[in-house]
Amino acid sequence: MYIKNIALAAAALLLAASAQAEIAVTAEVGTTGVGAHLIFPMEKTLNARFGASYFQRKYNDTASTVSYTMKAKLQNIDVLFDWHLIDNSPFRLTAGVVYNGNKVSMVARQDSNGNYNINGKNYAASQVGILNGGIEYNKGAPYLGLGWGNALSTDKKWQFSADVGALWQGHPNGRLVQSGCTATSAACTQLARDVAVERVKMEADVQAYKVYPVLRAGVSYRF
Repeated sequence: MYIKNIALAAAALLLAASAQAEIAVTAEVGTTGVGAHLIFPMEKTLNARFGASYFQRKYNDTASTVSYTMKAKLQNIDVLFDWHLIDNSPFRLTAGVVYNGNKVSMVARQDSNGNYNINGKNYAASQVGILNGGIEYNKGAPYLGLGWGNALSTDKKWQFSADVGALWQGHPNGRLVQSGCTATSAACTQLARDVAVERVKMEADVQAYKVYPVLRAGVSYRF
């Protein structure tokens, strides 16, 4: 649904831009990964940007008391509007909407003794079975920020740009799933309770990322 709405908005913007002679493209790198934007004028001091960014990283970390192999994915599609307070000024205020595909997948890692520490209790990995999870955020996320650079403002073909802003991702949705317990019925019941507690703790650990900081630098080319 969010991808469809953003795609429709982008299509409307591109149709509006088709009557304009000027268009620019920006290649960027920053906290949202590697990305690119198309830039075109809407009004005298208003430009529109449509773009996407991506980054992936695999690493080991701990959430609450459980060690995991984690894979973080940053994947965003956005429609942004840049308001230049003064005509041809490089300074801009930016607002827009982002399809937020940021997420983390997690697979539990046993310690050197072959155990998982779940909610402060040691469980043999051979009895726990499969333990994995992930963290996701709201797919539709508003963006507000400041920026520097107006690729359509001068006769220069090449220009530098920068963005500083915040992406409101909302409350993190944590998932932690255990299956294939081979211990006694009572032990498996206790394990399920501890896994549920761990999921709550895991969500609490990532509360700070409800607002994701956006820092980007790029280079633009005007056609």
